[in-house]
Amino acid sequence: MKLVWSPDCALKAYMHTVKSSENCKESGVPELLSAMAAGWNAKLIVESWSHGSPIATSIGLAVAANHTCGRHVCLVPDERSRLEYVKAMQSNGMMSPETTEVVITGESEEVAATLVGIDFMVVDCKRREFIRVLRYAKLSNKGAVLVRKNAYQTCFSGFKWHGVLERGTRVVRSVFLPVGNGLDIAHIGGNTNSTAASGSGGGNLKKSSRSRWIKCVDQKSGEEHVFRG
Repeated sequence: MKLVWSPDCALKAYMHTVKSSENCKESGVPELLSAMAAGWNAKLIVESWSHGSPIATSIGLAVAANHTCGRHVCLVPDERSRLEYVKAMQSNGMMSPETTEVVITGESEEVAATLVGIDFMVVDCKRREFIRVLRYAKLSNKGAVLVRKNAYQTCFSGFKWHGVLERGTRVVRSVFLPVGNGLDIAHIGGNTNSTAASGSGGGNLKKSSRSRWIKCVDQKSGEEHVFRG
């Protein structure tokens, strides 16, 4: 199986997002990601969000989920972020139990690992655990699209997709777009059969048997963090 692109669905989601987020300003990022998620007919859309972040991208992803009849799941670090997120989405008329789920998690990767079949995922590079979220997420057998938002502001220099995904994961293509604060997008290839998830060509991201040490430097404080990926 593989992802199949639908230009008609992408256009509808794009236009819907333009109208829904006209009061939000995020340099075209919401419209682009909404069109991509809808165009790829994503059935499980996952994002990470935290207190003080813009809400426009979340609106776009909720719109996409509505057009694909899929799930939109937002991972937040604490109750404060959950309340702020829900309030912001409701004020924009986008919070619906049928399309958006908000999950509190202190360690986002623990929850990401319980979400099986992710085919579109957006992580925020301003939060240093984004690498662990990518590593532990279980992707759809048909493939997936992964997006690093705010890539210009990442605390991890020299990022490479092959460096954080499970060994053997097939990155079909990747592109860096100078949109907003930078979008780094990767298209992950699908499995050729249902048993490939444990093999070398899979789109499932599981913890690698060989851990890697990853250095992350906070650009604001200059503090260096080292953790096992």
